[in-house]
Amino acid sequence: MNDSNDRILLSVKDAEKVYRMGMVDVHALRRASIDILEGEFLIIVGPSGSGKSTLLNLIGGMDRPTSGSVFFLGKDLARASDRELTLYRRNEVGFIFQFYNLIPTLTALENVQVAVELVRDHINPLEAIRMVGLENRADHFPSQLSGGEQQRVSIARALGSNPRLLLCDEPTGALDLQTSRQILGLLLKLNRDMKKTIVLITHNSAIAGIGRRIAHIRDGSLHSVHFNENPAPVEEISW
Repeated sequence: MNDSNDRILLSVKDAEKVYRMGMVDVHALRRASIDILEGEFLIIVGPSGSGKSTLLNLIGGMDRPTSGSVFFLGKDLARASDRELTLYRRNEVGFIFQFYNLIPTLTALENVQVAVELVRDHINPLEAIRMVGLENRADHFPSQLSGGEQQRVSIARALGSNPRLLLCDEPTGALDLQTSRQILGLLLKLNRDMKKTIVLITHNSAIAGIGRRIAHIRDGSLHSVHFNENPAPVEEISW
């Protein structure tokens, strides 16, 4: 149960997603319901093919549910126009991907600059780079950066638009354990210091323990959502 003072930022209500594959209907998500609280760090954990990426796509406005609703501050994204979804993604959501999705011909700073050009209330790109500890690497191209540094640029790019919501799709999936700890520590710091709402999906159950709230998804269904009284320090996670 949520504390009465918790403010719901986004609420998924009975969302289903069905894809038509030839003559077969594939149920990627089945009547999923979850509230995302403002300022929380929520981890959604589940195996490959469980529906977690589909759920993240609905939360991020990259797709619409076949049925059900996705309310962001009371507005149903499932019934929003294409333009409204574009503005939602541009101004309210920052995306962090497993494989960084950086533009290889742009420097770290330029990757952030190009991402905030159309955003109404963005953070100074150089300040976003500083927030992730890469001010000394701002003029380097992705090929000149390590995997961990590229992911930091990806985080800076997501921060640049000053979104309410950061969505992380397997952000440590391409990184080693030590670098993963550093990236997770950075995300926790952004949650704590900047009060950013963070939703992180992962197949790695070892990561789940650092979250304040943990949701388990399997076969397209959310099976449990629970509050974690004692989140593990990132230094203690291992796999």
